[in-house]
Amino acid sequence: MVDDGLPPPEPVLIERICNGQPRPEGYTDSKGRFSVTLGQNQGMFQDASVGNMNDDPFAGNTIGRGSTNPTMTPGGRRPITERDLAGCEIRASLPGYRSDIIPLAGRRVLDNPEIGTIFLKRIAGVQGLTYSMTTALAPKEAKKAYEKGLESAKKTKWAEAQTHFQKAVDLYPKYAIAWHELGRVMAMQKNDADARKAFGEAFAADDKFVKPLIDLAQVAARESKWDEVVETTDRVIKLNPYDFAGAYFMNSIGNLQMQKYDEAEKSAREALKLDPRNTVPKTQHIMGIILANKQDYEGAAKHMRQYLQLAPNARDTEIVKKQLAEIDRLIAGKAGPEK
Repeated sequence: MVDDGLPPPEPVLIERICNGQPRPEGYTDSKGRFSVTLGQNQGMFQDASVGNMNDDPFAGNTIGRGSTNPTMTPGGRRPITERDLAGCEIRASLPGYRSDIIPLAGRRVLDNPEIGTIFLKRIAGVQGLTYSMTTALAPKEAKKAYEKGLESAKKTKWAEAQTHFQKAVDLYPKYAIAWHELGRVMAMQKNDADARKAFGEAFAADDKFVKPLIDLAQVAARESKWDEVVETTDRVIKLNPYDFAGAYFMNSIGNLQMQKYDEAEKSAREALKLDPRNTVPKTQHIMGIILANKQDYEGAAKHMRQYLQLAPNARDTEIVKKQLAEIDRLIAGKAGPEK
């Protein structure tokens, strides 16, 4: 529940935080209610990445009301025990808001699973949001078409979803979230030109709705239009400098590609600061490349080693190892021969 007593403006991710590590558990419904079985949704949510910087409505499950069940997990997984809950908390996650924290330590299997109401408090000064104020004004038929589009998208029926989202925006041209989802399904069908137009319409309908800007930046990155990547992510950061580590990450890549190393370093450091748990480990590698270009080889080596530790099975591991070996060679050469 938002601190004004109303339900949240969109489904909210419920996270279990154990020893500082977030684990997604599910989503609220449209009224802010939730009911999750702890551990059930591991693997159902995509990891944060360049291509998935915001909550994915295609992957997310909207589920039910303020209770948790710590005992049962599907697929033969080991049940979560009382010991597993030591050092764990439950929180809600919605950009632009700060959540109450509900401790789970000391809860027993047979305890009442109701954990009470989690309140979300709006962060002062944040303009950019992941929901659109135009949604409440959508007529019933447009909302129905939008919901059908989401159902089709969850089944990866992209063309069918596109038809429903197109109907929604035809019925209500200011339907920002429908324009955004229309752009997403177009992008999934490799139609970046029309996706661009749809994302543009989404932002034109609501210039505080940041999701279409993030997707526009991703399209620009695929097309190697780095000046546009930087310009678009700059707009996201201006609207909301607190919640979108991925926007800083892409901004750093864009500036790096344009050899603007100071700007790239500044954005990469902000991305790392907003992502202390390294959910996007690639940021460490990008920081290493930036520092290497600035001839800070010790700093570059540190971040590249951190990346290899965080993502030992990444596809670019061998490339990064070669880069690190070259940096170590430069460090050794800078130190000079031993006497």
